[in-house]
Amino acid sequence: MDTKAGEKKLSLKDRYRHLTRGLGWDTTYQSMDEVFPYDRYEGIKIHDWEKWEDPFRLTMDAYWKYQAEKERKLYAILDAFNQSNGHLNVTDARYLNAIKLFFTAIPPLEYMAHRGFSMAGRQFRGVGPRVACQMQSLDEIRHAQTQIHTASNYNKYYNGMHAFVHQLPRMWYMSVPKSFFDDAITAGPFEWMIAIGFSFEYVLTNLLFVPFMSGAAYNGDLGTMTFGFSAQSDEARHMTLGLECIKFMLEQDPDNLPIVQRWIDKWTWRGTRVLALVAMMMDYMLPKRVMSWKEAWEIYFEQNGGALFKDLARYGVKVPDCAAQAAVEKEHVSHQLWAAVYQWNFGTMFHTWIPQPEELDWLSAKYPNTFDKYYRPRWELWADMAKGGRRHLNTGLAQLCQVCQFPMIFTEPDNPGKLCHREVDYKGEKYHFCSAHCRHIFDHEPEKYIQAWLPMPQLLQGNSGGGGVAEWQAWVHMVPGKDNMDFEGSEDQKNFALWKGMATSNG
Repeated sequence: MDTKAGEKKLSLKDRYRHLTRGLGWDTTYQSMDEVFPYDRYEGIKIHDWEKWEDPFRLTMDAYWKYQAEKERKLYAILDAFNQSNGHLNVTDARYLNAIKLFFTAIPPLEYMAHRGFSMAGRQFRGVGPRVACQMQSLDEIRHAQTQIHTASNYNKYYNGMHAFVHQLPRMWYMSVPKSFFDDAITAGPFEWMIAIGFSFEYVLTNLLFVPFMSGAAYNGDLGTMTFGFSAQSDEARHMTLGLECIKFMLEQDPDNLPIVQRWIDKWTWRGTRVLALVAMMMDYMLPKRVMSWKEAWEIYFEQNGGALFKDLARYGVKVPDCAAQAAVEKEHVSHQLWAAVYQWNFGTMFHTWIPQPEELDWLSAKYPNTFDKYYRPRWELWADMAKGGRRHLNTGLAQLCQVCQFPMIFTEPDNPGKLCHREVDYKGEKYHFCSAHCRHIFDHEPEKYIQAWLPMPQLLQGNSGGGGVAEWQAWVHMVPGKDNMDFEGSEDQKNFALWKGMATSNG
């Protein structure tokens, strides 16, 4: 009796082709342009969608197998960390404020990314990018879920993490990352891919999920470190997707180059502005620091990003104009932003503090050209004022940039002693910007940015819970004295010391 020969197993390439290209079809009773109206309105010309290549060739069946194993390991570590009161093993209770900022900002952005990739995938008439967007959409909602799961344990014990859903659209410093995603999700599908797949994934998450998560590990936060590195394994695929989209557009038609270059310029700067929050976390909010923001920027943007732009140069892509200013600002942004939140900490959902003398020495060593000259004298003065009962507090409201929505706290690139301020008149109204790059972005799309919801003007107009700061605090679900103000003497500091003592004593 003859043995029936088994069917030849498909190669990964053939399997991917059958599960993607084989599922596509051209519409008949409605034109393709009517069914997919948005993949052309940005001006991008695509001649052959079949040229799209996913280096990972990831399909749904493979995705679930791969991610299920990863999730089992992740949740096993998180549950063990929580059950063993791992929150008491962090270096110092001050560290908890860094993760407060992380956990209130990042999970909502992950969910917005999930929505955005679902929407972008629907708008591509090519099956290849459609499937790739579907995979990333699933990644993003998983990231949101794992981060919320991790934050839920800290939320049992510490203040300031109970209302991130309300804080994202209402808290003044949260409007910085929110405006980034609002800007991206209201763009076309190709610009979305550059904004998130390239700028956010390549420029931002490398600097967030690698050095900051290393900082979490260094400070004893096994839970945050675990989900961070789990997410980073997905980010490698996301970076590849963003880069593939750029190459695909540039290989399809030479007319795409100026459009792509403008997007790269815009979103690199917008990503750089958002990263100021990460810079502050790395230089000031980690009790034990892995590296300075300046060092991280040089490694992950100047070196790694420089190699990327050398690769893209063969397509005609140039290094973004903003790179020169970012290279100068790496010396300053973390110090300027921490000084801002220190004096405005009545309006933050985390505590602030003056760096200890040994921390000032560390900053002096990491920033030898700038810190002692511009910033150390300020901290020493404010420390003396606090000791004398005259703690420096700014009860005024800051003017916000119309584009990035940061307070106007950053200085001129060539003069660290002078605040940078640009403005423009448009349709009888005056608009203000924190940099020439933000103003340039506005100039290209003014009708988009005049609609920005800026927290400070809205507060003054009575649209933020009422007409004053107390009403605003209630509106953002802040408990004054518990969620905000100085770390020294805070409830979090006292509880951490009490619980730590109980965990290490025999009494």
